[in-house]
Amino acid sequence: MLNPQWLNTFKTLVEVGHFTQTAEKLYMTQPGVSQHVKKLEQACGYALIKRINKNFELTEQGKQVYHYAIEQARNEQKLIEQLGHDLEFSGHCKLACSGSFALWLYPQMLQYQQQHPDLSFSLEAGPNRLILENVVNGNIDLGIVTDKVNNPSVRYHALGHEPLCLAMNKQYANEPITSELLHSIGLVSHPDAKHYLAMYLTQCGDEALQSIDLERLKTSSYINQLNQILLPVSLGIGFTVLPYSAVEAFTRRDDLHIHQPKKIVTEQFYLAQKNNHDLPKRYLAVEALIKQKFS
Repeated sequence: MLNPQWLNTFKTLVEVGHFTQTAEKLYMTQPGVSQHVKKLEQACGYALIKRINKNFELTEQGKQVYHYAIEQARNEQKLIEQLGHDLEFSGHCKLACSGSFALWLYPQMLQYQQQHPDLSFSLEAGPNRLILENVVNGNIDLGIVTDKVNNPSVRYHALGHEPLCLAMNKQYANEPITSELLHSIGLVSHPDAKHYLAMYLTQCGDEALQSIDLERLKTSSYINQLNQILLPVSLGIGFTVLPYSAVEAFTRRDDLHIHQPKKIVTEQFYLAQKNNHDLPKRYLAVEALIKQKFS
């Protein structure tokens, strides 16, 4: 990397055209200016100026280095100007959340971007562990998670709760939901299926459903693509448990029956960000949008 101070001295010399005046402008000595030019020539491996009495002419390589120095000065000025522009509706936002929450959040982000074209978004879908790792590593600025892991590098803000839904085909709308029925039709499994189902059965307030042995429950189908999980259910193949946002986003919602438990089962959500890291202003509206979903 070329020394920025040598580049600035050389750039100033070319623009002023005189060693003594350059030294005065930069509050240097004339030998100091000559030394900077010599060191820059050594670093480049080429002569940059050709001395003619008290004047000088730029070599071809000198012209290239001068234009490079101009570009570096412009980039530096541009950076300094950008550092002062922390705008609410401009810049890039990096977020991460679960796949089910992304079904709701991503369309909201696109709609918001249409209103504010100077904004752009990156949204990663993944499990809690990966989201928190990316927060700590600085790969994302804001994560939405469902579990608070004790990590001094992360701070959390409670958002609220989202219901978990036991979804079945509409043909079961008028039938009592029993352990025998769920065993008979089987589970449409997915990466979080047993976690969600265990939470649902424990908290739904139905003792009969709590007796279901998850290890003996047959699997009717398995899919790891979130937007496809409810497809077999809509076709009468099995049941599953998903957050409400995933059910809400499903296009064939009318083909589903959502079980109404004695007690609503919910999952806690948190905003996670790196501790001691203040987010730019552009995240204020994003946070408000996410919090509005839980209000």
